[in-house]
Amino acid sequence: MTHRVKLMAVAASALFAASAAFAGPAVVEGPGANPSCFSPWDDSTSYLKWDAREGPFRIAVVNGFVGNTWRIQMIKTAKAFAQDPTIADRISEFKVVSTGTDAPAQLGAIEDFINQGYDAIVTIAVSPDGFDRVIRLADRNNVVLVPFDNVLDTEKVMQVNEDQLAMGRAYATHVLAELAAIGKTSGKVLEVRGLAGNSVDRDRSIGINTVLDESGGNWERISVVGNWDDGTAQKVVADAIAVHGEFDAVLAQGGTTGVVRAMLDAGHPMVPVSGEAENGFRKLMAEHADAGLKGISIGQSPGLVAIAMKAAVSALEGNVMPQLISVPLPTATYDELKDGKNFWTDLPDNFFTVNEFPPCDVNISGPAIMAQDEADVN
Repeated sequence: MTHRVKLMAVAASALFAASAAFAGPAVVEGPGANPSCFSPWDDSTSYLKWDAREGPFRIAVVNGFVGNTWRIQMIKTAKAFAQDPTIADRISEFKVVSTGTDAPAQLGAIEDFINQGYDAIVTIAVSPDGFDRVIRLADRNNVVLVPFDNVLDTEKVMQVNEDQLAMGRAYATHVLAELAAIGKTSGKVLEVRGLAGNSVDRDRSIGINTVLDESGGNWERISVVGNWDDGTAQKVVADAIAVHGEFDAVLAQGGTTGVVRAMLDAGHPMVPVSGEAENGFRKLMAEHADAGLKGISIGQSPGLVAIAMKAAVSALEGNVMPQLISVPLPTATYDELKDGKNFWTDLPDNFFTVNEFPPCDVNISGPAIMAQDEADVN
């Protein structure tokens, strides 16, 4: 072998070793770290392990859409948690950007943070697919990528979410039970959907409509897009009432305070409503339950971002982690509401009520969240 050939072989060997060292997480056996917090989705969930490294770490949150109160509170929560004493000393640099609904813009922002040498990137995916390129880039650079809330249709990254199908099913199951209690087993229902193209919107809607199908009732279904936003939902529900008349129930993925306000403004009878965990919705539900607003409020908490950040740090420290982490659904029905416990008359209507996760040592106060702003941190 000539000297030049030897050098080429050595270089190729080094390149292969480098590629092997930074080829993403290994699939390993469970159990994972801190299972009371990082609970595997089900018995089939795989486990991932990254090489441990020394902190503190550089972490970025790459949000997409920022045009509703849930996303704004999520960003505020991320900022508040980054300053929390339970994790602050493990974060050396923290950035937040919101890229809008354009998938290439979000992918470009993630790539930029990877190329800057960030250790972990937490993201709400604009789309459930199309991320293969950035996943490969993250793996090559040993970056932990953690989608949460709107997750990806892949098992190649660690993800954090609540069960969106189960949430949709719970929405429909509750309102059908309330209708059955007054003798209604068919009728007209309004579905208020979220942001088009997101996995959360898709899966909740599948859950809702599967239960309606399984019920055997003759349900006329009207669907409008509320973008999980109070103002948008109020307008589209007002329009739906004007065009279609009265509904027997409303199944709202979000913007639920606006949904009920539209009903009140239109003089629509109070009917069973399923919705999110907005403080305003819970206030209205407590006030109007006796008039028929026998609703259910299930929280897709903005605090998921804190669990995703905590999971990213745990992975960077070399702990075994579930590929898909399940966060329980925090639920309150109209007969379970208590002021000062699961809603607050002295907090804004657009405050999301579920932000504490004691098993994860994530206990961010409302004032700490509200003290932040939603601006990017560049």
